[in-house]
Amino acid sequence: MGVMPVNRLLITMSLPMMASMLVQALYNVVDSIFVSRIDENALTAVSLAFPLQSLMIALGTGTGVGINALLSKSLGEKDFEKADKTAVNGVFLAVVSFVIFLLVGIFVTGPFYTSQTDDAQIVAYGKQYLAIVCCFSFGLYSQLIFERLLQSTGKTFYTMIIQGTGAIINIILDPVLIFGYFGLPKMGVAGAAIATVIGQIIAGAIAIVINDKKNTEIKLHFKEFRPDFSIIKQIYQVGIPSIIMQAIGSVMTYGMNQILLAFTSTAAAVFGVYFKLQSFIFMPIFGLNNGMVPIVAYNYGAGKKDRLIKTVKLSILYAMCLMIIGFLVFQIFPVQLFELFDASETMLVIGVPALRTISYSFLLAGFCIICGTMFQALGNGVYSMVVSIARQLVVLLPVAYLLSLTGDVAYVWWAFPIAELMSLGVSVFFVVRIYHKVIKHIGENRGDSYAAH
Repeated sequence: MGVMPVNRLLITMSLPMMASMLVQALYNVVDSIFVSRIDENALTAVSLAFPLQSLMIALGTGTGVGINALLSKSLGEKDFEKADKTAVNGVFLAVVSFVIFLLVGIFVTGPFYTSQTDDAQIVAYGKQYLAIVCCFSFGLYSQLIFERLLQSTGKTFYTMIIQGTGAIINIILDPVLIFGYFGLPKMGVAGAAIATVIGQIIAGAIAIVINDKKNTEIKLHFKEFRPDFSIIKQIYQVGIPSIIMQAIGSVMTYGMNQILLAFTSTAAAVFGVYFKLQSFIFMPIFGLNNGMVPIVAYNYGAGKKDRLIKTVKLSILYAMCLMIIGFLVFQIFPVQLFELFDASETMLVIGVPALRTISYSFLLAGFCIICGTMFQALGNGVYSMVVSIARQLVVLLPVAYLLSLTGDVAYVWWAFPIAELMSLGVSVFFVVRIYHKVIKHIGENRGDSYAAH
């Protein structure tokens, strides 16, 4: 972390996570490609499920971030008893998260869909899909929490295997269960949901086994277990900001769906397809983030300002290059991208301008994402949260609503570049602020640096 050439270190740290994220993106896209072969309403139903699915994942990943941070810190302090307690309480929180979404699956999925559309077929498809995904979410939460236990002890290679296995199983089972191959019944949208939860359950089981066999630094003891609310409080002190940031995305997506459904359900389906496609561009950058954070944090702690700055600059360069590639793909091949989803002529008319317009935001987003990650790595996660809230709730949704009043859905998509432009301005303001308060003082005097921070 402190001596390897920064560029080589960043690539070494990031590539496995980027590969893992790309597999996740592939699974997201393939899922919708198969569902779109049922009909457009099925694609719309799965697209409308995204806010609640995203909230479910936000709870798991946010809790996992808190577990990871506290467990790694405890191991660093050689407090192995606290590390074990953190792990056990983390598993307990996974169970609690599952119970919450089990209840959501039973009681909330119907009202959730009827609040968005009165199309009976979309509601029927959606309830089938979301009820299965929520009621069997124990696989998802097992996978997320036990992956974090592995990451806490530096065993990231195993997390890549776990994620890849779950995604590949899902991709294989999708067509088999949706269309009823090999003598199995044709399950339609329910088949897509079952393929998803089977992939998650198997990945979760593998994560548990690998932890038991390979993660010797952590001992899980559940005999006479009682929740330790002091540990849980410390987990969520770190985890809640992460949960809030991801939950903001759920609120934004739900709000955008409401705006778009006022035009036509096809517009909402287009938005769903965009979200699946953009994951191919954003997921590698999130992998880059995962590689960048420990390097920035380590060199901040070690007082090595030049290495920290170089890491951030290289990350911005790579992120912007990825975003430019994404921009060019969306500009040149929008028709071909929509044809993957068996797009109707109406979907193409709405979708092609949508992809081209939204992709202008990519040219700014790479810089903003890396800046947000740098804020978190330097202990200023609240800056990231402010930028995220401002972009998605304060600007994007109101601007999208105002543009919808024109009566032309093509104008609504311009809310994304407008919101990203605001995000750029706020991010630059915070970068200048954190540079003068923190980065500039790194290496001068360790005490002064932390006092300034």
